[in-house]
Amino acid sequence: MSKMSCTFQRIDAGRIEITPGAQVAIRGIEIAVALLRHMYADWGFLTDEDRLENGFSLEHQFRLLSEYEDSNGMRFWILTEADRSVTTVFLPEES
Repeated sequence: MSKMSCTFQRIDAGRIEITPGAQVAIRGIEIAVALLRHMYADWGFLTDEDRLENGFSLEHQFRLLSEYEDSNGMRFWILTEADRSVTTVFLPEES
């Protein structure tokens, strides 16, 4: 019997920062799950255009943006800087 293998590219997130607004509004476990999704290039609720932009950004070392929604419908963003030194979780109104 043959084995199936699957390879995923993991994004280096660098230091993780969470803004005060995101810390108050979103449960820690939901932030953790979203961070894992982001690190494995699951961009959440982005438009097709923004997904293409992230694909380009992966190839050319530009910043990466994801958008997620918690179980209460609160939208939040995750941004990894171009140099991959820091990834920030924040609410749209905190941008």
